[in-house]
Amino acid sequence: MVNLIAFTDRRQAVRPLDEVVAAAVDGGARLVVLREDDLPDEERFALAERLRALIGDRLVLTGVDYPGRFCHSIEELDAARDAPFATLSPIYPTRSKPGYGPPIGLAGLARLCTAVPLPVYALGGVDTPQRVRDCLAEGAAGVAVMGAIMRAADPARTVKELITW
Repeated sequence: MVNLIAFTDRRQAVRPLDEVVAAAVDGGARLVVLREDDLPDEERFALAERLRALIGDRLVLTGVDYPGRFCHSIEELDAARDAPFATLSPIYPTRSKPGYGPPIGLAGLARLCTAVPLPVYALGGVDTPQRVRDCLAEGAAGVAVMGAIMRAADPARTVKELITW
């Protein structure tokens, strides 16, 4: 089974965020990272409490208890060596952040995964089972997904399809 981290984005969610998050975990997401950094702290922490009531310690907040690092280059990965894991993005062009990049691509993912001694999760446009397989084949420890889960009519099924094939 594939290690999948789900990232939230309430603006892309086609269902209430609580439902999407609970369904993602039901589908097999190992961790949910609450982004929503634009919310005032009070609202963000209230949202986190609601979500923790649904999924417990599988929820972490960026800037609070998220143990990983967000990386986009070898320099950032190198600086993250002491972290338990890092996300590397964008691997592919992404609907969530169009124009963000340029994409690292599979060859870049392979090169960067072997350059550091920490688990690297592929993020950015990883929205099909084939893309998940390709990222894992290039050395990713798992995948991180936002848009495909947030936009899914059935987030549990989407996660299941991404992690079991």
